[in-house]
Amino acid sequence: MRRPEKSPDFSAYPNIAVERLDVQDRGSIETAVAATIARFGAIDVLVNNAGYGLYGVFEGLTRAEIDDQLSVNLIGVMDLTREVLPHMRKAGSGVIVNISSGAGVFGLPLTSLYNASKFALEGFSEALTYELEGLGITVKLVEPGGVHDTNFVARAGVGDFAANYPDDYAPFVERTKATFAALSQSRAGATSRDVAEVIFEAATDGTDRLRYLGTSQIKPLVDARRSTSEEEYMALMRASMRPKAD
Repeated sequence: MRRPEKSPDFSAYPNIAVERLDVQDRGSIETAVAATIARFGAIDVLVNNAGYGLYGVFEGLTRAEIDDQLSVNLIGVMDLTREVLPHMRKAGSGVIVNISSGAGVFGLPLTSLYNASKFALEGFSEALTYELEGLGITVKLVEPGGVHDTNFVARAGVGDFAANYPDDYAPFVERTKATFAALSQSRAGATSRDVAEVIFEAATDGTDRLRYLGTSQIKPLVDARRSTSEEEYMALMRASMRPKAD
């Protein structure tokens, strides 16, 4: 955890350890991995779950915001994976589960940076699986949609859609906010437990399967992206982004 002092008290459970780990702090990565191996002897599964969404018109985002988004969602995954790989390689086994998103499969307006980080994570994970399969290490991708019992949306500041952008975008932003609100209501229902069960399946099923759909409500968009022509997919997405008439 980034702030272990906020963790519940697990001291009564000898098989649970909580270490400080901030994916933007390479020193904390090294220390947490070393402490975990010292305590348990190995790391069998790595779940790269840290991430946040950055929403807004691309032209209105700052370079610092861009750096932070990629640092957490992509570079942090790479740094932690690289720290764990020598130990898994020595053991000749291991599973790496990277938490992607529906936004790693299909693009959405006002999420260009989040899309960029998750699209990159998908490509990184797929390439890595070929490198590691001969070493007994498997890579998995879990692709959830919106999960409504977490603070993910609140932390992202979706309601503001980034306040700083040129006035020319204002009509588009207002239309898109209305569309997203309607889509969110129509696709509600997935819980963090649902996603946790998919992560557990990916980590323990013993297969070389790469991708797992984390929540069922995004299946129509995932299927459209992967199972239809480019023309059909783009027509569907453009129609989905248009606000419905009153």
